[in-house]
Amino acid sequence: MSVKIDVLIPAIAKDLQTLPYVIDAIRKQVKHPIGSIMIVAPNQKRIRQLCRRKGCKFVNENTVLPITKKNIRYRSKKWERSGWLFQQLLKMSGDKICSANYFLAIDADTVLIRPHAFRTGNKTYFYCRSWSQPEYFRTYRKLLGKKAAAPKSFVTHYMLFDKSKLRQLKRTIAKKHGMRWYSAVMRKMDKSKQFAFSEFETYGNFLYARNPGGLVLRSALNKSLSMNIANMTPKRIRTLSRRYRSISFHKRKGYARKTNEP
Repeated sequence: MSVKIDVLIPAIAKDLQTLPYVIDAIRKQVKHPIGSIMIVAPNQKRIRQLCRRKGCKFVNENTVLPITKKNIRYRSKKWERSGWLFQQLLKMSGDKICSANYFLAIDADTVLIRPHAFRTGNKTYFYCRSWSQPEYFRTYRKLLGKKAAAPKSFVTHYMLFDKSKLRQLKRTIAKKHGMRWYSAVMRKMDKSKQFAFSEFETYGNFLYARNPGGLVLRSALNKSLSMNIANMTPKRIRTLSRRYRSISFHKRKGYARKTNEP
């Protein structure tokens, strides 16, 4: 695969348990030349140390957007989703901090266990699932004025972004609503709903609406696990890789970013 890509991983301190495995798996399983692996995170010593140890570039999350997590209020008495929304906006800002024309955004708890290609010729491969949150599509329609048309869901923990197309999406949203794209997202989503916006669903459907032939939809075959990643043996991974392409170690309740699987 000759297309060079960067990698963007939003993270917080509680992701440090899984993040080293995520990075190692990217280097092993992504079949593209990799430029920089960027960890977009709070400015904390342990995260910076991990970046040095793993040869990754640390990006202070508060330098990416004109807003920070403190500017986002997305919570109820039962759940807190401000950090979850912030990391989605950070992924959609990858065009500002990545130098390659394409970048892979991946969650800090998802480990690739099979080889992955994301682009060949003029086609991009998207790893999809069969179900999604209805609210994602309502927000998409509010943002772009049309119904999401893709037959599958793009919400599968990782996605290759084309920087030029991502900019088109953000310009389209900003122009339609007369405000900055991230302000439109926060304004149009229903913050009383726990899962109200998806960067992956929005970008994937934007591309599908414009050029469905440029997308190749593959089954994500992701397996969600609740075990400690340190207990995951190479043999267990080999067994899982016969059925799945990736495994996600979702946090238990009490973690601020992900209280449930979106």
